Amino acid sequence: MMAFHGVIFSGVWLPRGGHAALTDPAKAKTAKPTGTGGPVADRFTTRDGTVLYYKDWGSGPAVVFSHGYPLSSDAWEDQMLFLLQNGYRVIAHDRRGFGRSSQPASGYDYDTFADDLAELVDRLDLRAATFVGHSMGGGEVARYIARHGQGRVAKVAFVASVTPFLLKNDTNPGGAPLSVFDGFRAAVQADRSQWNLDVTMPYYSFNRPGAKISEGLRQNYWRQGEATGILAAYLALGAFSETDFRGDLRTITVPTLIVHGDDDQIVPLEISGTLTKKLIPQARLLVYPGGSHGLLHTDKDRLNADLLAFLHS
Repeated sequence: MMAFHGVIFSGVWLPRGGHAALTDPAKAKTAKPTGTGGPVADRFTTRDGTVLYYKDWGSGPAVVFSHGYPLSSDAWEDQMLFLLQNGYRVIAHDRRGFGRSSQPASGYDYDTFADDLAELVDRLDLRAATFVGHSMGGGEVARYIARHGQGRVAKVAFVASVTPFLLKNDTNPGGAPLSVFDGFRAAVQADRSQWNLDVTMPYYSFNRPGAKISEGLRQNYWRQGEATGILAAYLALGAFSETDFRGDLRTITVPTLIVHGDDDQIVPLEISGTLTKKLIPQARLLVYPGGSHGLLHTDKDRLNADLLAFLHS
């Protein structure tokens, strides 16, 4: 049995004791899809009127990235640049309420997140794309496939994903009690700015003896977290902690890669990556010794190489 006091899930920690848009939002409905080769950022309006920001770079085989909590598409910058340089088209959006996307009063649930992603994928007419989800974004990818099928999906990669299910109940005895996530919501209301800074230490395993701390990386996380609206920050906690993705994962039949660090203090390997592998028999699980939850940055060279090898396979 795990002790959950002081344990962190999906970028959220409970201790023991901008950039201007390149497209005018008013013109977002008429903006046309890109993917013409050069780096492009744009916005589009979903069916319910939410304006979503996205990046679409390159013209090769498509790779679609879904970011974690409480970040934005900027979290994927190292992977997007690397894969762009290796001939891939890379696409990432800011989830509703996060980053540069608008902050509606509703829609902070995984069905809506998945439908938003589907609108972007359909809008850009992506085919045979590889979908990569980190942390909270892993659940978004799983729910997208469950709701919209694999018709546009060639491969899937889960990186330090919240799948299959974080909340403790009779069918998931290893999960975290609801009281833990209630505490997280209280922390968001109390002083989320300080929390966004404090969480970077365990998030990147900077709290380990001898760790080389990057203050720039900590500030970059804080910058992204502060750009997320407080309503999204509050409600998304319930979304990623209380959504059961076990059924979603069973629908995945395409080649799948699971990457997780064995020092993930946010979403521990044994309740996430290991169990996700059991629900997707064809998946390959790569465990990074000493790997943090923030693998996108702390282990970026290895992750980039593993993603490229997966894309080539």
